[in-house]
Amino acid sequence: MTVAAAPPHTSDQRDGTTARVLLAWGAPLALLALAVVLGLSLGAVTLSPARVLNGLLDRNDPLAHTIVWDLRLPRVLLAVLVGASLGVAGALLQGVTRNPLADPHILGLTAGGGLAAALAIRMWQDVPPSVLAPVAFGGSLAGAALLYGLSWRGGVSPVRLALSGVAIGSMLTAAITMVLVTSNLGTQAALSFLAGGLFGRGWDEFYAVWPYCTVGLIAAMLLPRNMNILSLGDEAAQSLGLGVERTRVLAIATAALLAGASVSVAGMVAFVGLVIPHLARYLTGDDHRSLVPLSAILGAALVVYADLLARTIDKPVEIPLGIVTAVAGAPFLLYMVRWRA
Repeated sequence: MTVAAAPPHTSDQRDGTTARVLLAWGAPLALLALAVVLGLSLGAVTLSPARVLNGLLDRNDPLAHTIVWDLRLPRVLLAVLVGASLGVAGALLQGVTRNPLADPHILGLTAGGGLAAALAIRMWQDVPPSVLAPVAFGGSLAGAALLYGLSWRGGVSPVRLALSGVAIGSMLTAAITMVLVTSNLGTQAALSFLAGGLFGRGWDEFYAVWPYCTVGLIAAMLLPRNMNILSLGDEAAQSLGLGVERTRVLAIATAALLAGASVSVAGMVAFVGLVIPHLARYLTGDDHRSLVPLSAILGAALVVYADLLARTIDKPVEIPLGIVTAVAGAPFLLYMVRWRA
């Protein structure tokens, strides 16, 4: 009697799979954890890990407590929320449009929220964060509705969606610039909004924006199965019983919520939603069940590091966060256009 041999290298295959999983998830989580620690430790005043811990726990170190708890912790947490939101929004938009160059900034969702926020700031210069967050979300949602409406022709094709988004983004960005340069805002404040940044942000902004980011991120985590089916193409997705337009609308609305929440506290931060989904896709593949949460982790890490660099590279002067992300993202966009698109 012939006995079937066991498949060779089964143990090696399992070990290789485990190593890939650890690399795909462990490395980004470690990078994010390190980013948070560095974000709390470094700045105009450098604190040791022990002083950071004392500051968090308020252990008889008033200076460390003020620096860590009142200044750095809310800013780091906001960077985490902004990065996660933009990374996930980019993953959703690239899936919806099936376009590797799609992101909230390029497709106009960020600009829609930015225009609404800029108008609110012009009319009410000291607008509270609790008002600015829903206003920016409303603007992003209006931009998404305009995008969807202009792309509709008996249905929405990914190509029309992407091209309409580029045109809308350019138009709304020009409108934002006009609103800001003709307002009473100082040059520094206008530049900070246009280029993006977290300067001066604190607990008020965090409390105002975290519900919107949380709802958007939870909604995004519920979409991956339908996004995977949608990636097969509209006809194949419909044959499998998926409501294609409903899924597309839900994904774009979720991306608008995340983009609007980010704009309300960080201004016009570009390229995060473009770069991060590609890094996540490189680590885990095209399955949105892994792509979406990993985009959140990588996006959070990227923005925390970028914000840390923005406030320490030329301290005590702080450069806009968006300049740092653009320096990283623009070459990546050129690479995508030249070799991948």
